[in-house]
Amino acid sequence: MKKNEQKSKSQNPEDFTGLRLTKVPNKAAGTPALKKAIDHLKSETGLFRGFKVLNKLNQHDGIDCPGCAWPDPDDERSKLGEYCENGVKAIAEEITSKILIKDFFIKNTIEDLSQLSDYQIGKKGRIAQPMYLRQGSSNYEEISWDQAFSIISSHLNKLDHPDQAIFYTSGRTSNEAAFLYQLFVRSFGTNNLPDCSNMCHESSGRALGESLGIGKGSVTLEDFNHAELILVIGQNPGTNHPRMLSALEKAKKNNAKIVSINPLKEAGLVAFAHPQKLSGILGQATTLSDHYLQLRTNSDLALLQFFNRHIIDESQSLNRNFIEAKTKNYEAYKSHIESLDKEALLKATGLDPKDVKPVIELLLKSNKIIVCWAMGLTQHKNAVITIKEAVNMLLLKGSIGIKGGGTCPVRGHSNVQGDRTMGIHERPSKKLLDSLEKVFDFKVPRDHGFDTVESIQAMAEGKAKIFIGMGGNFLSATPDTEYTALGLRQCDLTVQV
Repeated sequence: MKKNEQKSKSQNPEDFTGLRLTKVPNKAAGTPALKKAIDHLKSETGLFRGFKVLNKLNQHDGIDCPGCAWPDPDDERSKLGEYCENGVKAIAEEITSKILIKDFFIKNTIEDLSQLSDYQIGKKGRIAQPMYLRQGSSNYEEISWDQAFSIISSHLNKLDHPDQAIFYTSGRTSNEAAFLYQLFVRSFGTNNLPDCSNMCHESSGRALGESLGIGKGSVTLEDFNHAELILVIGQNPGTNHPRMLSALEKAKKNNAKIVSINPLKEAGLVAFAHPQKLSGILGQATTLSDHYLQLRTNSDLALLQFFNRHIIDESQSLNRNFIEAKTKNYEAYKSHIESLDKEALLKATGLDPKDVKPVIELLLKSNKIIVCWAMGLTQHKNAVITIKEAVNMLLLKGSIGIKGGGTCPVRGHSNVQGDRTMGIHERPSKKLLDSLEKVFDFKVPRDHGFDTVESIQAMAEGKAKIFIGMGGNFLSATPDTEYTALGLRQCDLTVQV
């Protein structure tokens, strides 16, 4: 092996054999989505039981989908099914008939299980009883619930301080469970409540809270029916939030223009074949994106500043009444934007001026503008200022607090926001803590706890001794899997619920 080949092999140890290019799809959903959904349902729980549950999914008298956070329509909910392919896959795994009893763990060692991917493990089935890995053992063993609670409580009571325990929560946790969980943790004596929001939309909450005073989106699903222009930035709804496609289809039929901004082109944002309509089943699709800007990774800030410079330069497009009545520091912001070189901003994006020009024209003439984004914006070091720049664009146009305009961070789990509302927060507000203390009559901890990154560091450095995860897969969800694994191995006890 040559020296440069050895270097390449060490930098990229994975074996990438078998990779091949396939035809890139030009539309999403349709009949293939129906077939995939039915196949998953059949393999996990059977069609009769599966469809019985699906009939209740996202209905007024039913249950929320565990697949994503896209909201349910208030005006009409499809009787054929208010769910998508991803929703069927998610609920099928939740209600699977496959059960893992103790024989499975007798036959499969920790080493055996470590060779499986998360997907393969998930497809094995649900654990039917508490399982425990004793120190030095190579297999999990079945224990009773009483034994499980005894082991956990014993370890918690032996800690030198409550802050040596970390209590993680996923957005898959219900409101009721999340509220009781944070109440238990605070009565135990710590605010170490990292959650999945730390890893996905923490920057959205911070940016929106600091700029608008509310850490969540300002639009409802109804606003999409009245929007003139919808920007979808750093988001792949066809993959992650497929029910959003029907909302975009409806907006398009109401004459909204849609601009997609993402380094990769996704089929779902190109065209959508609605699987509940005859046209979609026959393969006919609605073109969604009027313009698709494939910019360089993490050049969104430069593009938004470029947009805002044009809005300021074309002063007649500004909503001056809104700016004067509802905003602060416009002149300082204007001075900052005018100090930036427009050509340099556009060059940073890697986009062709002729592709950007029609989008600028849409921005200048539109007032009802919705900006949607997901982790393509939130997962960068400059995420907060990038999201603030998107807010600035809406403020310049007066597009916040109106029908058909505003902010729309699209979250990955249905209860990420619900967790926070229920008190899952490592930096709780004084108002929340005062209320808990008053109602439940115990002294709550006031010091800030560990967020996700701080929790990983605390475990790796031996400052945290116990990790308890309420739903979700902390190891896979965190950005540095190996370092997180090191931290978890340092703990005296880890508990996964």
